[in-house]
Amino acid sequence: MTQRPYNFSAGPAAIPEEVLQQAAAEMLNWNGSGMGVMEMSHRGKEFMSIAAQAEADLRELLAVPAHFRILFMQGGGLAENAIVPMNLSRGGTVDFVVTGGWSQKSAKEARKYATANVVASNEADGHTTLPAPAGWKISPGAQYVHICSNETIHGVEFHELPDLKALGSNAPLVIDFSSHVASRPVDWARVGLAFGGAQKNLGPAGVTLVVVREDLLGQALSICPSAFDYRVVADNASMYNTPPTYSIYMAGLVFQWLKRQKEGDFTGIAAMEARNLGKANLLYNFIDHSQFYVNKVARDCRSRMNVPFFLRDESRNDAFLAGAKERGLLQLKGHKSVGGMRASIYNAMPLAGVQALVDYMRDFEKTCA
Repeated sequence: MTQRPYNFSAGPAAIPEEVLQQAAAEMLNWNGSGMGVMEMSHRGKEFMSIAAQAEADLRELLAVPAHFRILFMQGGGLAENAIVPMNLSRGGTVDFVVTGGWSQKSAKEARKYATANVVASNEADGHTTLPAPAGWKISPGAQYVHICSNETIHGVEFHELPDLKALGSNAPLVIDFSSHVASRPVDWARVGLAFGGAQKNLGPAGVTLVVVREDLLGQALSICPSAFDYRVVADNASMYNTPPTYSIYMAGLVFQWLKRQKEGDFTGIAAMEARNLGKANLLYNFIDHSQFYVNKVARDCRSRMNVPFFLRDESRNDAFLAGAKERGLLQLKGHKSVGGMRASIYNAMPLAGVQALVDYMRDFEKTCA
């Protein structure tokens, strides 16, 4: 293979090649320590420096305010569906905006620990639009309002986070930003807590990022395990239990890679947002002008990270996927719950990869004419 294929997996997803090369070079001996990172004590000075640098770089990249704590946890986004209500619900009422498969899972899990209300949903239109915040029926006294700000399966994204205060609610906004974290800036003034698994935009599976406002700490239910109590985790600098050390190290390398990125006059996250807009526009524009492919998501809420699309003649799906693999375009099959195709074009996917996909889609269409 003369070059690595382009991996469009929704997660675990592609990691920047520079990061993989650096990790390979440091595998047996990190920074002259004589140890690989996987062999280090999580309480030793070597790994403590890795973790501290990763946290500092992430805070800088995402412009996380000082009154938010950054936690490196385990369990992925699915575990956070339980951990969040155990920490923030106080056993009361929590509200959910259901916009796809992941927010559905979140609401279902929360019902084990609180009264979970669905205050808005796009289920009636097949999760292809976003319900306007003005129509959300937020519960009086809701402990928080949960959204999945980018739905990986259905391909809808909140391009702007809702302002709950403007809706007359003092409830903190909880966002599951697993599949678009670090792809664009975050308006922290509108957020109480954000969580996400690393395996889409931040590195390998294993570490879960939680960014939580300090005033929300210290109210966990008595049934909450200590290792999942945000106050305990924060007070112990994410070292209460043995953290996923290698995943934190890899995420730290990704953070450093992100800081080096430039696009025109932009650097870091701003550069990634500009680049991601260019990639998404290239793919959506091709689909929209084709009579062979279709994307069903409303244009004002299309995901920049996950692009589901369908062949109008789905009897050709297998041939499409086989031809894509021959061209070095991998993991394009859509989620089993919706079918079709899906191209996940996270930060590590270069513009050249999206162009290669568009070129193949054009060629495949011609062969079927």
